[in-house]
Amino acid sequence: MIVELSQVRDLMLVNQEHPISWNPQSLVLVGGRVLMDERAASALNKLMEELDGWRFITAVSGWRSQEEQHEIYIRSLWENGEEFTKQFVARPGHSEHQTGLAIDLGLTQPDIDFLRPYFPYEGICQTFRERAAAYGFIERYPAGKEAVTGIAHEPWHFRYVGVPHAEIIVEHGWTLEEYHKHQKPFSLEVPT
Repeated sequence: MIVELSQVRDLMLVNQEHPISWNPQSLVLVGGRVLMDERAASALNKLMEELDGWRFITAVSGWRSQEEQHEIYIRSLWENGEEFTKQFVARPGHSEHQTGLAIDLGLTQPDIDFLRPYFPYEGICQTFRERAAAYGFIERYPAGKEAVTGIAHEPWHFRYVGVPHAEIIVEHGWTLEEYHKHQKPFSLEVPT
């Protein structure tokens, strides 16, 4: 099977043990508010079009530069303390947001928490979740998997991994870390 480099990059594992290994090449605006990788943005916009999602869901945070991630991390340490920050904010260089493949979404309301937007398991948000894998997205930090991901449950954070990978991950109830372990014999490392 021939795998395109873009597909390998879509599956890149970024966490506390695996720093970001490349920068996105083509960023586009989604939801009128944030930037994302072009392929991820296209898939997200198709899903939102199917759901008429942008009327009810707000793009809170997408691609972040190293500098922006550093500022968010330092600000959270100052405002929320180290324990909270370790749970909800990745260190600069270790944030999926820096890939352009991750997005935080929130239910549209007057006040939206930037670090923990409200994205409930009901209504349009749940419908989004149920259709996300068909468009290549996974809920990246599910409840009960904190020990695997190293990040607290984040029902608002979605990661583009592409199809069929998202469908396989959701079908098995895996995290991206678990998918990587399963795929290890096939090596999902990004060539340099």
